[in-house]
Amino acid sequence: MTHVEDELNSQPECWARAADAAHRHGGALPEPGERVAVIGCGTSYFMAQAAAALREGAGLGETDAFAASEFPPTRRYDRVIALTRSGTTTEVLDLLAELRGQTRTIAITADPRTPVMTAADEAVVLDFADERSVVQTRFATSALTLLRAHLGLHTDTAVADARTALSTPLPEGLADCGQFTFLGRDWTVGLANEAALKMREAALAWTEAYPAMEYRHGPVSVTTRGTATWMIGEPPAGLAEQVCATGALWIEGRLDPLAELVRAQRLAVAVATRRGLDPDRPRHLTRSVILAP
Repeated sequence: MTHVEDELNSQPECWARAADAAHRHGGALPEPGERVAVIGCGTSYFMAQAAAALREGAGLGETDAFAASEFPPTRRYDRVIALTRSGTTTEVLDLLAELRGQTRTIAITADPRTPVMTAADEAVVLDFADERSVVQTRFATSALTLLRAHLGLHTDTAVADARTALSTPLPEGLADCGQFTFLGRDWTVGLANEAALKMREAALAWTEAYPAMEYRHGPVSVTTRGTATWMIGEPPAGLAEQVCATGALWIEGRLDPLAELVRAQRLAVAVATRRGLDPDRPRHLTRSVILAP
């Protein structure tokens, strides 16, 4: 078994621990009404998208998400949350240094022995969700679970659905497809982006992601036999019928959306294995992007 398989299989237990951590570290996390930005790079950026949409959608305050390198210097926030598994990513550390003394910052990380512990004003360490694989799975979903629990949006159903996602077979023929499109709405757009990234990283697959309502505005043109369109969350009316009419395989997620992401992680590993790739060590990638000064 690869590291990434072992790590993605541990997610139900990690989510339970992350939800408990939310109660213990609640004082460090945003309060209702605060103006908040959530930042990250790669996978962490997509989790930031999901977390920001969840918080603002719950009516708890204006919340934005940015890639750390694209944070707008003229914006002012009450608090900035940095998601960083490694705690060493250059763009995250640079931004935290710029914000020091101006904006309250908190890092959610997996490794307490890294520079982010002093770069941020406060830190929540999810060391139980750290990973040996370059490809992120359990840290990303555990960090989002922490934030969902803090917002009062995490339930035991999500954990149960994650177990279902790990124990039931993937749809027949899915791993044979040559092109994959993931769709989301509201907070699940970030999950769709992350699912597509997993397929590109681990399996070198032709994969795209879009807000579901945008899919008809051009991207549906690549959909045909041998492609798969996977909806994470509730689909717009009529979309399933339109996709099926192209001859493509339609996958409609019926589990908790975060558990659907677990299924997509499994697909990435399955396709990588079928193609003779090592999902633990994707080509051209490292655990953390550290730029030369």
